[in-house]
Parts: sequence; structure tokens; C-alpha cells
Amino acid sequence: MAGSTTLRKLGLAAAMLALAAGSALAQEPTRILNASYDVSRELFETVNADFAKAYKAANGADVTVDQSHGGSSRQARAILEGLEADVVTFNQVTDVDALVKGGFVAADWQTRFPHQASPYYSLPAFLVRAGNPKGIRNWDDLVRDDVKVVFPNPKTSGNARYTYLAATAFAREAFGGDEAKVEAFIAKLFDNVPVFDTGGRAATTTFVERGIGDVLITFEAETRGIAREFGETKYETVVPPVSLLAEFPVAVVDRVAEKRGSEALSKAYLDYLYTPDGQRLIAENGNRVRDEAVAKEFAGQFPQTRLLTVEDVFGDWRKVQEEQFASGGVLDRIYGDR
Repeated sequence: MAGSTTLRKLGLAAAMLALAAGSALAQEPTRILNASYDVSRELFETVNADFAKAYKAANGADVTVDQSHGGSSRQARAILEGLEADVVTFNQVTDVDALVKGGFVAADWQTRFPHQASPYYSLPAFLVRAGNPKGIRNWDDLVRDDVKVVFPNPKTSGNARYTYLAATAFAREAFGGDEAKVEAFIAKLFDNVPVFDTGGRAATTTFVERGIGDVLITFEAETRGIAREFGETKYETVVPPVSLLAEFPVAVVDRVAEKRGSEALSKAYLDYLYTPDGQRLIAENGNRVRDEAVAKEFAGQFPQTRLLTVEDVFGDWRKVQEEQFASGGVLDRIYGDR
């Protein structure tokens, strides 16, 4: 009798656990928020729709991915201040590291997805007006007195920080590491910028809609998107002979995902970026991808260039943050009160 009672209790406990598990599954959110950089709107509109279709086909559930866009560093600050993003798709490692420091993302985030959690990459490139009237081909053309350059504020935009780092890398090679000449080169580049917007999309508006400047510096993918949207006959993309590898790190925002119970959906979403279908969509939106077969398929669309890396030129992102971007660092000194 006692054994029978014990079995009944165990059965009841198992049923309650199953019910609890089923209830938790039922309560798992079907909506997540992706906080992303400023010029990725069109890319993720496409990706999100296709991910939702693929997820439903595999799991039979409808899901939605909402978007938040802004300068990458601003997005990181917004999360630290309360924006409940389940995942981030940023354009700068230091912005994810800021979330690590704030306790929102795990310290091992770069080991959780392939290629150090960067499913695709790009580079700073130039968008010029039709016919390239100023003959802009390389970074040294941007410091001429007759050239006006448009890119956002490197203090608020990850996009612009890549521009700053790429120009610095070029100048270090050109001047044999003479830092005084390098800083003078960057100061002249900054002098040629008529207005510093806070993010990449605002800089695009300044160049395209307001008609300011001779050249817009932004990610290669953005230059292609602008030409498609506003007319292939109005603009030309110029990929300089040397530029800087711009990686696009992704991460689950652990603190938010654990609170909302969205860990599985968040991971599935970021995993999708690495699938052949996801990589193909990313390549169609002008980015260079990691999947070798897909990269080969789109190779003809991407001009050859020599890509330097942050590690090659500056050591690593930690050193970049400390020496270049920290308060009182090189960027502060050159940028001044602009």
C-alpha cells in the first residue's frame, strides 16, 4: 500500500513537472528585438521576414523579429539604460564589449557563433556623384582642399569609427609610422567634413538628399544600397586600393533573453545568419559573407582590395579602445571641439 502511495506521488510529481514544462514552453515569447546599427534597416527587414518563414516551416510557430536602429555605440548605451533587446547585430566589437562590462552579455560571446561571432563583413568605401567629378580614388584624395567629405561623428557612430581607423591605417603606411604626420592627416580629413551627423543613415541623408559633399564614406554595402535606391546613374561606388576589415559582431543579450525566456529563439535567429539562405540574403544586400560557396557565387560583385585588420595595425580592440577612443585618447585630441 505504501509502495502504491509512493508511486502515485511520483506519478503526480512527474505530471506536475510535465505540466510546468508545457506551460513554460507555451509562455516562451514569439517576439524578439534586434538592436542593430544605423544603416542595416533594409538588410534586416529582408532577413527577418525570411527567418520567420524558415522558423515556421521547421517549428510550426509564427515568430516576429522587431528592429531598433541607431549608431552602434548609442544602441549599446540604450541597452545599458533599459532597452530590452534580445539580440544585438552591431558593427563594432567594442560596443558588444561594453555590454559585457555592463553584465548584459557573457564574456565568451565570441566563441558562441562561428568566425568570432561575425557572420559577415564589409569595409569603408566611397560613394561619389556620377562621373566621379573630383577623381576620388584613394584616401589621400580626401584631404585635398577641393574635396568635401561626409561621414558621421566617430564619437557616436561605429560606422565612422571604422572610417577613422581605416584612414589612420592608410596614413600610417603612407608616412612610415610618423604619428605626427598621421594625426595631421586625420585632422585635415576632419576639417574637410562640413557636418558631423550622429549616425550613418543621417550622413547618407546629408549627402544624398541635402546634396552636401563630394564623397560619402560608409560601409561598401551602404554605398550599393544608396545607388539602388536613388539611381545607379546618379552615384558610383569607389572601393579604395586599401581599406580596413569591418566585422559585424552578433550576440544574444543574455540578461534580457534569460529574463524573457527568449534564449532559444534568440540563438535560432543568430544561427540563421550563418545558413546558406541567410548568407545569400546578406550578400544580396551588398555585404561580403563567410560561407565559401555563397561568397564564390557573388565574387563578381565585389572588387578586389587589400584589407588591413585592427589587429594588424592597432594591436587589438582593447588597445584601440584605450588608445584611440577612450576619453582623452587620440580621437579626442584630433577631433577637438568640432
